[in-house]
Formats: sequence, C-alpha cells, structure tokens
Amino acid sequence: MTTIADFTVEKPDGSQLDLSEKLGKVLLVVNVASKCGFTPQYEGLEALQRKYGDKGFEVLGFPCNQFGAQEPGNAEEIATFCKLTYDVTFPVLKKVEVNGAGASPLYDWMKGEAPGLMGSRAIKWNFTKFLVDREGNVVRRYGPADAPKGVEKDIEKLL
Repeated sequence: MTTIADFTVEKPDGSQLDLSEKLGKVLLVVNVASKCGFTPQYEGLEALQRKYGDKGFEVLGFPCNQFGAQEPGNAEEIATFCKLTYDVTFPVLKKVEVNGAGASPLYDWMKGEAPGLMGSRAIKWNFTKFLVDREGNVVRRYGPADAPKGVEKDIEKLL
C-alpha cells in the first residue's frame, strides 16, 4: 500500500525532503499561490500550524503557477512574500505542477486517493487541501473555498 512516506519532494534550494520523515504527523498538504483571491488563506493555514504544530501537525505548502499564473515568483520571492506578508513558519516547498503530464507524483497519488467532486481527479484551483493522517494516508480532500478554519475539527480528530 502506498502512503505519503513513499514520496520525496524538493525544497526550494533543490535539496530533497523524504516525506517518510513526516510519518507520525498529521499533515495538511496545500497548493499555494501568492497572487490569488484565496491567498489570504495563508493566515488561516499559519494559525493552524501555530495552534497544532506542537501536537504533531504540519502544513506543507506547494507553490503552483498552473492556475491563472498566480504564483509567478521564484523560490526566494515566494519565501520572502510568505514570511513578510503572513509570517509563515510551515514549510513552503519547491514550486510544482499539480495537473497534467508534469504533475508531481505526490499530487498524482493524492488525487487518486481523494478524488474531487463527481470523482474528478484534477485540482480545480489554488488552495486545494489534502488532509493526511499520522500513518501517511490521505483522509480527505478540501476545495479552495474551504477555509483552513473549516478543516480544524478534522485535524483535531486525527491528533
């Protein structure tokens, strides 16, 4: 059986992050963008990180420029924006594609584990969220309009 632990992703500096290191944590994996109508969700994501981080929870942000070119920056620009605008402390990883032939293998797997509305595998927009349990299994998918605060009860159940 595949879990999140079977994937490696890139950090902004090009080094690798083996997601097996995240086993034992509840994760919220989010495709983020700095110039999107949903960008203020960074505030709510950071609030969850600060509230539950010491209880074994972590947000993982994956910048994505596939939706309206709303994440045009390079790694340094994205990091600066996240820190200065929202004081983000959770990991913001290397920019990825979430749909199409160039999609991140992690995203391909998560989309299969938790399809969207009417069984759709495609990510519809920025700030789609996947909740992952401590064993590395995708528990639920949330749409872009689902505010981070609305995910909180599900996070609490897994902690």
